[in-house]
Amino acid sequence: MDLVEEKRKQREFALASVSEVSSSSSSSSLSGVAVFAGDRLQIRNESNLILLSAHLTDVQPFRLGPIESVCMVEGSDADKQTSYSSGVAIQFRNVEESEAFHCVFQQWKKEFNVQGGNLPNGTNVITSKSKFDEKIESSSAKMYFHYYGQLLHQQNMLQDYVRTGTYYAAVIENRSDFMGRVVVDVGAGSGILSLFAAQAGAKHVYAVEASEMAEYARKLIAGNPILGQRITVIKGKVEDVELPERADILISEPMGTLLVNERMLESYVIARDRFLTPNGKMFPSVGRIHMAPFSDEYLFVEIANKALFWQQQNYYGVDLTPLHGTAFQGYFSQPVVDAFDPRLLIAAPMFHVIDFTKIKEEELYEIDIPLRFIATVGARLHGLACWFDVLFNGSTARRWLTTAPGSPTTHWYQLRCVLSQPIYVVAGQEITGRMHLIAHTAQSYTIYLTLSAKTWGPGAEQGGILQTSSCKLDLKEPYYRMSQPQAYPLNQDQQPQVLLPTQDINIQSQDLDEVEMMHQPSPKSCAQIDSLMQNA
Repeated sequence: MDLVEEKRKQREFALASVSEVSSSSSSSSLSGVAVFAGDRLQIRNESNLILLSAHLTDVQPFRLGPIESVCMVEGSDADKQTSYSSGVAIQFRNVEESEAFHCVFQQWKKEFNVQGGNLPNGTNVITSKSKFDEKIESSSAKMYFHYYGQLLHQQNMLQDYVRTGTYYAAVIENRSDFMGRVVVDVGAGSGILSLFAAQAGAKHVYAVEASEMAEYARKLIAGNPILGQRITVIKGKVEDVELPERADILISEPMGTLLVNERMLESYVIARDRFLTPNGKMFPSVGRIHMAPFSDEYLFVEIANKALFWQQQNYYGVDLTPLHGTAFQGYFSQPVVDAFDPRLLIAAPMFHVIDFTKIKEEELYEIDIPLRFIATVGARLHGLACWFDVLFNGSTARRWLTTAPGSPTTHWYQLRCVLSQPIYVVAGQEITGRMHLIAHTAQSYTIYLTLSAKTWGPGAEQGGILQTSSCKLDLKEPYYRMSQPQAYPLNQDQQPQVLLPTQDINIQSQDLDEVEMMHQPSPKSCAQIDSLMQNA
């Protein structure tokens, strides 16, 4: 502690390396010194060449790592937005000297009655509570960052070759978008997307990662020095960290189950507002949640059977039946994550578009989706099947990453919301409803789903709702079934079909073409399940 206090009185700090931010990557860094003189900060290298000399009011230091920082000099204040005309990258000999320098800087600003810090990106990340912390409970955040800080989970995502391969293709096929540009990787994880961007010719990549994975990313990037010299790993949340320059491109993999789980899309949008230039690009730029009603007797019986345990009237002398109803509804409150056969769908799908380039963060707190389908077969409707896709809208090529049923399986699989009370429908009958998603502090959403079958037959236009079924589900607590699709026999007039996203789609249009699919044959007898429901 005495050493720290002594450092705080310093006017001069030795630097392990110092270089101009604008210098080419091939230029060598020299050691140097940072000196506080009066109301100015001067930084010079070992050759006594002055790289920075400016009034403290015009200098802003940004931490890039434990011992790495960059000191930027403010330029003109156009449109009330702070811009920077020049900067110097500095590296201290150890963490203690880095801490002492930043502490002395703030003290000198106060000493000369200089108002420090409220820059557009919010420098005071230690003293002020971040926006992320205000809306996410600490226990959830701790578990979340612990999960993504482990290599085995990163490996699981890297080995999703549909995911990783699509990102690689989207970046490399659009080299013109990345060449010579500044890129920010939001939630960089292992740093793989940052390395892709560097491969595509990015001028510099800032890899922002809040979990302990940032240290592994630094190690991986250091092991690829030709690419790594243009990548800076910054440990912290995008809501809090500082960057020395604006980004031409944001790249991120912010998608969770049902696209929105884990609420990282909000961080992606915040990064857009904080760091992206007005005409910058986002990879991906658009997401779509696809939905269609399904019929699956096997799944329904499987879930219902879980509650049979609570029908025991003599469990070691205890009657468990008072809890059967609660347990039954509890199992149906879990969304099912698995891969299913697209022939289980009983109507053509619809989709809801989320434009990452335009949506406001607050609009992701609550998502309301009206539903309307026309049944293609007579069946028992067991719930709503969901999947998503995202678009990489590059200048050269446009790529879709899809999680559709029938497509190559990804680590996201698909998601199904199962009704505890199925609905009977016939071919041609209209199915309406609503899916309402409300964000909660555990980094996920509560799903409120209602599906209704309208009156069918003569006079249907004057008729109303015939059957309605609703459910409430917690997207945070899914049932990870994750089985491969079961083999369902094809009718003679059926051919297998994969649900792929439309490749030539106009996202700006309200008349987005819906993906076609094959329809499921009528399900078998429901006598067994009816009997189960009567006994439940």
